[in-house]
Amino acid sequence: MTSPRVAVLISGRGSNMMSLVRAANAPEFPAQIALVLSNNPSAAGLDLARAAGIEARAVDHRGFGHERKAHEAAINAELRAHGIEIVCLAGYMRLLTPFMVNAWHGRMLNIHPSLLPAFPGLHTHARALAAGVKLHGCTVHSVTAEVDCGPILAQAAVPVLEGDTEDTLGARVLRQEHILYPAALAAAASGHKFPSPDEMSYLANPLPWKGRVP
Repeated sequence: MTSPRVAVLISGRGSNMMSLVRAANAPEFPAQIALVLSNNPSAAGLDLARAAGIEARAVDHRGFGHERKAHEAAINAELRAHGIEIVCLAGYMRLLTPFMVNAWHGRMLNIHPSLLPAFPGLHTHARALAAGVKLHGCTVHSVTAEVDCGPILAQAAVPVLEGDTEDTLGARVLRQEHILYPAALAAAASGHKFPSPDEMSYLANPLPWKGRVP
């Protein structure tokens, strides 16, 4: 049985994209990263993907003016042309219109740097520190029309430590993002239910991929 073909959409450095690429290089991983797309031709992640042997393309949103749906139609055409079955948003900094959300309903994942439903949107680490929370973390969720409000698929928590800054807290969360996102993609690609936090002990050494989705 052929593994599902996955596209990763990025806008910048592509660190979460590379965590998916590294995980998918393992023979047991149940999906293949077939395409990386960006709205930003200068995104550093495009070169990282190419160096890893992944086809990487840019569809510059600036050429479409305010026509967001037209830009998404061009993105969607690339996805269809490459036989993509699952889309992963990884630092893709464009708000999606209903056209794109509906086109990939149930097949588009996003990773967000907070324990949703807390702190949707931007500047999550600063907001967590300002709120005085003791736990922060990251969430993989299914994409719906309302930003950062889709069904939660998997989460990982980190403690907020005394003296934390946005940078130190963000770095701690990012390490968990790089573990959580491959696990959630594996669950989606395998057709299994998404793992609960109690079922995720196999994530201790996720790269190269050695875990099995519960």
